[in-house]
Amino acid sequence: MAVSGLLGGLALYGIGLGLRPSPFPALPDAWLLLPLAVMSGLELVRRTLPQTALAVGTLAVVADQFTAGSLVTIILFADLAYAAVLYGSPAAARRIPWTTGLVTVASTIAFVAWFQEPEAVLLGVMVGLVGFAPATTGAIVRNHRDAAETARLRAEQTALLAEMDRTQAVTAERARMARELHDMVANHLSAIAIHSTAALSLDDPATTREALGVIRENSVDGLAEMRRLIGLLRDGSDDHEPAASPTLDGLAALAEQARVNGLDVTLDDLRTDHARLPAPVELAAYRIVQESLTNALKHAAPGPVRVVLRLVDRALTVAVTSPFGDPSGPRAPGSGAGLVGMRERATLLGGAFEAGPRESAEGKIWYVRAALPAGETGEAPHEGGSE
Repeated sequence: MAVSGLLGGLALYGIGLGLRPSPFPALPDAWLLLPLAVMSGLELVRRTLPQTALAVGTLAVVADQFTAGSLVTIILFADLAYAAVLYGSPAAARRIPWTTGLVTVASTIAFVAWFQEPEAVLLGVMVGLVGFAPATTGAIVRNHRDAAETARLRAEQTALLAEMDRTQAVTAERARMARELHDMVANHLSAIAIHSTAALSLDDPATTREALGVIRENSVDGLAEMRRLIGLLRDGSDDHEPAASPTLDGLAALAEQARVNGLDVTLDDLRTDHARLPAPVELAAYRIVQESLTNALKHAAPGPVRVVLRLVDRALTVAVTSPFGDPSGPRAPGSGAGLVGMRERATLLGGAFEAGPRESAEGKIWYVRAALPAGETGEAPHEGGSE
């Protein structure tokens, strides 16, 4: 742009085309080349120093008025006004259109007052075309660019939030699947490990036969649970908990299965209201009891295991106690994921969970307690009534 402007101005000067005769005979026509050269040089910094270029360009275009004048100088100045608004600071982008507008109005009034002719208005229009029109155009273009950039950033932010939501949803679903797999399979596999170890370590046909029966029963039940989970995963349903999820009605069968596996289990349902609770609450309670019985099978000392259910102030309390001490006989190893899963289930429902050893009238026991909100409004769980 700088080279084109300079060559164009030289071409007009070469053919003797100027805007006006010089009002000062002492200034030859060649003087118009000085503002032209300055304006052409300013085109090189129209992006990097737009406001400085406009300020110097204003001085150059004023100096051009005392020469024969060049049309190219005026055009280059208009471009500098446009660039100063488009590439300058936000404050300059707001200030320059107003300034050029005021200069246009003031120039028009001054020309009319000086020449006392209606045609003097055209001089003011020319000032507006050189300064105000380019500045206004630059402001419009800048506003469109800013709006487009804002829309792009908003779209990127929306896409980022959507990706974060998707990642969180996938993580939550994977955690839920991990809890389901652990709670369904660990109980059966622990019983299989314990009884298979007993069958291998004891040379007793009756014990071996009994152990094989328990192993077969747990294998069949474990396979059934796995098939159910695989069927749910293949189903495209969006339901978080399927209708076939375990409920509190299945605790009796769960306790009976634990007795078959070798635990002395007592189930005490002390609820006065046996109405159906929300499905997520019943599923969480069932899984907590299931995991507690699995842990008792793997780690508890010989003795009674007690499961107690209470419903107080629309909060379902599940408590499981088992003897705490050195276990006798073969035991399956644990990873600690069961306690984490139980705590996660209670926390996701807004409930409370605690587990650990404590002293009781029967001696030292391992105590598990979960308080799950069972009300429709999801009120906080009742913390009273602990075992």
